[in-house]
Amino acid sequence: MPIRIADNLPARRTLESEGVIVMGETEAARQDIRPMRIALLNLMPDKITTETQIARVLGATPLQVELELLRITDHVSKNTAAGHIANFYRPWTEVEHEKFDGLIVTGAPVETLAFEQVTYWDELARIFDWSQTHVHRTLTLCWGAMAAMYHFHGVGKHDLSTKASGVFAHRNCAPASPWLRGLPDRFDVPVSRWAEVRQGDLPVNGGLAVLADSDEVGLCLVDDPAHRALHMFNHLEYDTLTLATEYARDAGAYVPQHYFPGDDPAAAPVNTWRGSGHILYGNWINEVYQTTPFDLAAIGE
Repeated sequence: MPIRIADNLPARRTLESEGVIVMGETEAARQDIRPMRIALLNLMPDKITTETQIARVLGATPLQVELELLRITDHVSKNTAAGHIANFYRPWTEVEHEKFDGLIVTGAPVETLAFEQVTYWDELARIFDWSQTHVHRTLTLCWGAMAAMYHFHGVGKHDLSTKASGVFAHRNCAPASPWLRGLPDRFDVPVSRWAEVRQGDLPVNGGLAVLADSDEVGLCLVDDPAHRALHMFNHLEYDTLTLATEYARDAGAYVPQHYFPGDDPAAAPVNTWRGSGHILYGNWINEVYQTTPFDLAAIGE
């Protein structure tokens, strides 16, 4: 089944060129099924790249997905054209009375700040609380996952002396978990962050389960059933060249580990995580579909 996005969203042309089935609103209305309503709270500066990456992995699943793009209400994006924001994004306060099958909260380049120093922290905290009554399941990514762990469990983050950047082997700690169904015992995951959440800081009685981790870069995926949330500290949605783009943007200040063949930035990177990303996001959207109420109004009751 396809993903339903606006006809003139830039991601549409990219996805169609890759063979991802994209459906317009007129076509979607003709199908006598209820699509999965998924909200994407996009906190990244380059919103077009991030929305394309998320739409790609959601569009590869066998379910019809209606993707709603959300933004922090009063935050002004400096790296994405105002016209794009106005045309395709709704402020959260405009949808806070609506209900969604799923919510994805992205990372943001604010990892070195204390959470309360982030200008939109108060609204983000309200969104996390809102997700408990208006969203069936939540998936948080990178800094968004750190923020959710802090908000729901009081777990702080630790700054890193050097950026964790590269593609790292991760251990599948729970092969029987519905979130990891089909993933191998070890799988590669792109990592790009200046902070980390440590396993030793997780509350003993918090009901949290570590699903994937790495000897080199620590925690990757944590299940939080009490809040119907899955916290991913890394980036299985990344494109092949995302880390190369970051390397160029940062003027070669660091070379992503295990990414360029022979650690040579002149060599073309090879994508070793694409299949794992599709499996994880496919498992998440399938679990949302299997467990969400048919009547959206029943979510949170």
